[in-house]
Amino acid sequence: MPKMKTKKAASKRFSLTASGKVKYKKMNLRHILTKKTTKRKRNLRKAGFVDAGPVYQIKKKLLPNG
Repeated sequence: MPKMKTKKAASKRFSLTASGKVKYKKMNLRHILTKKTTKRKRNLRKAGFVDAGPVYQIKKKLLPNG
């Protein structure tokens, strides 16, 4: 059986940390920023971490080589 290919869309959106967590960049920080509060924009700059539920699918099916 051939090797599984990495889903490129997922590899651009998710990255794995050294401890095995799945990290991603939060949405809503691209445009129409004037109506968003400074506090909200500051919190959106921080990385998000995927909850325990879909971590298995992301690691095994979307990022098998990551």
